[in-house]
Amino acid sequence: IGKLRGESEAVIREQRDELGMWPVYKLVDTCAGEFASATPYYYSTYEEEDEAPAIEGERALVVGSGPIRIGQGIEFDYCSVHSAKALHAAGLSSIIVNSNPETVSTDFDASDRLYFEPLDAESVHEILRHEQGENFERNMPPVIVQFGGQTAINLAAPLDKRGVEILGSGRDSIDLAEDRERFEAFLRGLGIPQPHGAAVTSLQDAQA
Repeated sequence: IGKLRGESEAVIREQRDELGMWPVYKLVDTCAGEFASATPYYYSTYEEEDEAPAIEGERALVVGSGPIRIGQGIEFDYCSVHSAKALHAAGLSSIIVNSNPETVSTDFDASDRLYFEPLDAESVHEILRHEQGENFERNMPPVIVQFGGQTAINLAAPLDKRGVEILGSGRDSIDLAEDRERFEAFLRGLGIPQPHGAAVTSLQDAQA
C-alpha cells in the first residue's frame, strides 16, 4: 500500500492505528472442516472475528529462519526449536513465528503457539501487539532473534526502534559482531591480535 501511495510503511501504520485497522488471527483448519481442529496454527487476515486470544502468563516470541536456502540451513530451525523448548522448561509459553511449513519449528508440538506469517518487522510487530490482549493492556512479549539466522537477526534493528524488548544480545551487540570494521576496531581497542583484513566495495579498492 505504501509503494502504491508513495508513502513510508511508518505513515501507513500510523494511519491504520488511527482507524483501528489491525489484523485478526484465524486458526488453520488442518482437517478441512471434517473434524474439530485444535492445532495452535494461526494466520492473519482482516475481518471481525479473532480466533487467537492472547496467551496468558509469561511468554516470549522466537523468530524463525524462514525458507531453507544457501547460507541459511536447517541448523537455524534446530536452534529455534530448542529455544522454544528452553522457554517451556523455564515456565514460559513459547510463540514461534515462521513462514516455512517444511520445518520442525512448524510442527504442532514445537511451541505453544505458531504464527504462519512473513518474517518482516511489520508482521512480527502486529503479532506482538496482538499478544498484548484486548485494549493492549499487557506488555509485549520479549523477542528472541538470535536463533533464526540472518533473516531473524535483520529484524533486531527495526523491532528495537519500535520499542520491542530483544532478549539476549541486543541490537548494538549484534551490529558490533556483524560489522567487520566495528569489530576490528573493537578488538584493536582491547589489544587482541587479529588477522589483517579490510572491507572493500570495488575491485579498485581491493587493488589499492
